[in-house]
Amino acid sequence: MSAWESNVRKVIPYVPGEQPKENNIIKLNTNENPYPPSPKVLEKAVELEKLRLYPDDKAELLVDTIADYHGLNNNQVFVGVGSDDVLAMAFMTFFNSDRSILFPDITYSFYDVWAELFGISYERPALDDNFRIKAEDYYKENGGVVIANPNAPTGIAEPISFIEDILEHNKDVVVIVDEAYVDFGGESALPLIDKYENLLVVRTFSKSRSMAGLRIGYAMGSEKLIKYMKDVKFSYNSYTMNMPSIILGTESIKDEEYFRETVGKVVETRDWFKEEIKKIGFSCPDSSTNFLFITHKDIPASEIFNKAREKKIFVRYFKKPRIDNYLRVTIGTREDMETFLEFLKTL
Repeated sequence: MSAWESNVRKVIPYVPGEQPKENNIIKLNTNENPYPPSPKVLEKAVELEKLRLYPDDKAELLVDTIADYHGLNNNQVFVGVGSDDVLAMAFMTFFNSDRSILFPDITYSFYDVWAELFGISYERPALDDNFRIKAEDYYKENGGVVIANPNAPTGIAEPISFIEDILEHNKDVVVIVDEAYVDFGGESALPLIDKYENLLVVRTFSKSRSMAGLRIGYAMGSEKLIKYMKDVKFSYNSYTMNMPSIILGTESIKDEEYFRETVGKVVETRDWFKEEIKKIGFSCPDSSTNFLFITHKDIPASEIFNKAREKKIFVRYFKKPRIDNYLRVTIGTREDMETFLEFLKTL
């Protein structure tokens, strides 16, 4: 090892879902929305000549629109480059004690990467045998709590009463609720932010709003929490949101009818597909997301994954303890799911 390498911050990076470069594939591995963004987004003209200028560092157009949509004031909203950026900023801002933060052993696999990167001690209480969070595991002293609700990759959602119970037992630390998939059937913790100033609710445009390519995420919480996050952001990078994201993200929020329509299509297809795969020996937890977490009674998940890949059907396989016989399957169009179903029947 070279001498300079001894001072390098070494982490094991997060591994995102595969992004195949082939044509004519069915891509069900990264929880993207199968439908395009709102027509208002597609039709909105963006003055590309203005890209020579810095964007609005406060992204006020987008912040104000999000705040109005959720019935908040603009000092309760923080925006960033996807929810990953927002969550990383929250980790950096709030988790600085000598106590371990808590998040489940089976959840979004970026949480432990950020903790390692920022030198944050953490513990991962195990989900129960049904992949549910055990609330009592979060009653002990800690440095903060992070809960994805609905959870990924399981798809399971807990009610708002469950989140409030966690908050009642953790009034001295920040509790982050990652609601990346909440629009597909979960119950949001947003109504609790005025009651608990230590609650941060994080959302994304990548899933239900079909805008993963523009990287838009946001957090909502008390004015005090949001101010602390902004202080860190402006000490790190003032211009995180680009101009097209600010403009087009705003247009997406304005089209509620299209948003509800496409979310409804995904949910309908999800529920249909779940019932169909049960008939051929699959099982999965109830999902409140745009994916299913499936396992078969006889055929190993790794075999299904590899054989599907040969047919240019991509799903997500996690070779990890407790879940290495499950596949996470994003809900595509009805046509995509019919094709995948026929493949499974043949297999």
